[in-house]
Amino acid sequence: MGLMDDIDSAIVRELQRDARQTNRDLARRLNIAPSTCLERVRALRARGVITGYRATVDLRALNRPVQALLTVRIRPMNREVIERFKAFLTSLPEVLSVYVVAGGDDFLVHVAVPDVDRLHALLMDQVFKRREVVDCRSSIIYQHVANDIIEALPPAGS
Repeated sequence: MGLMDDIDSAIVRELQRDARQTNRDLARRLNIAPSTCLERVRALRARGVITGYRATVDLRALNRPVQALLTVRIRPMNREVIERFKAFLTSLPEVLSVYVVAGGDDFLVHVAVPDVDRLHALLMDQVFKRREVVDCRSSIIYQHVANDIIEALPPAGS
């Protein structure tokens, strides 16, 4: 993917802060020429550093104020079962993210629902009805804090 210099890092940081700003505004913020800025952004996209742009939404405004993390264990543990269960999870409208993990659990699932009754229904009517599920635990999220700006880290040993 290639190393990022200070200008690349600044472009990525600024676009994470506000991806809707114009190229001219971005260039002005970084004190570089608009043509240089545009070329750099295109190169970052071509290198796969910038993979897309999206809107951040308020889950409360979408009637999904209750968030939870589900830990799920499945059996038998093989690629086909994992892929099928992953596809099932991502098809559920309540699911925000699915992580396939190592350790005592096989999946970590982030969900957002209107209330605890809907969370209970999701577990009872969807997750627990799957044959491959051997265990599922849920943890209600009281607060969720995320880093809005992801910075590049230096290579190991630097």
